[in-house]
Amino acid sequence: MENTKIEAIIFDLDGTMWNSEKEVCDTWNQVVTRHPGCRKELITLEELGGCFGLPMTKIAEKLFPELTPEQQQTLMDECCEVENAYLSEHGATLFPKLEETLLELKKSYKLFVVSNCQQGYIESFIKAHKLSACFDDIECWGNNLLPKGENNKLIMKRNGVTRAVYVGDTAGDEESARVAGIPFIFAKYGFGQAKAPDYVLEEFAQLPKLMETVEY
Repeated sequence: MENTKIEAIIFDLDGTMWNSEKEVCDTWNQVVTRHPGCRKELITLEELGGCFGLPMTKIAEKLFPELTPEQQQTLMDECCEVENAYLSEHGATLFPKLEETLLELKKSYKLFVVSNCQQGYIESFIKAHKLSACFDDIECWGNNLLPKGENNKLIMKRNGVTRAVYVGDTAGDEESARVAGIPFIFAKYGFGQAKAPDYVLEEFAQLPKLMETVEY
C-alpha cells in the first residue's frame, strides 16, 4: 500500500521525543526531602528510569512501597505539581532535530501524543519548547485513567482517524499499538526494548524517510 494511506502518527513522549529523567528526578527529590518518612533515600536516576512508561499509580507503588495507596497518591500529586511547573518553564532534553522533523511530518500527517503520564505533563513539554503548531491532539492516563492502548483508540476516534502508526520506545508502547490495531515503530534510541516491532527507528530525524515505507 502507498504510505499516503497512513493518516496520523501517534507519539509516546518519554524516550521518544525527549529525555526528562534528570529534571523529573530532581523535582521529585525536592518533594521527598519535604517528607522524610516517605522513603529512606533520595530517588536515583536508575530507579526512575525503570518507572518511565508506567501508569503513575504503579510508579508510586515502586518508589514509595511503605506508604498506603492514599499516601502514595498524595505524594505523587505533589511530585507531579512541582515537576509540571518546572518543566513548563525550563523544558528538558529534546532528541536531535525534533522540531524540524515534526514540522516536516505535519505536512503529510496528523500528529498526536499519547502517554501514560499525569495531567499537564504533555502540555508542559509543548509549552516549554513552543511546539503547539506541531500537534493536533493529545491524551494521557492522567486525564481519564485509561491505559495507553485505549487512549490510542480514543484519540483516533475523536479525530476521525482509522489508519495511524504508534511511535514509542518500550514493550508497553508496542502493546498499546497492538491493542489499537495499528503498526508499531520502535524508537531504538530510547529507554526500553521491544519484542517484535513492525519498524525500527534509529534516530528521530529519520522518521519522515521511514514513513515512506510504512504500510497499514
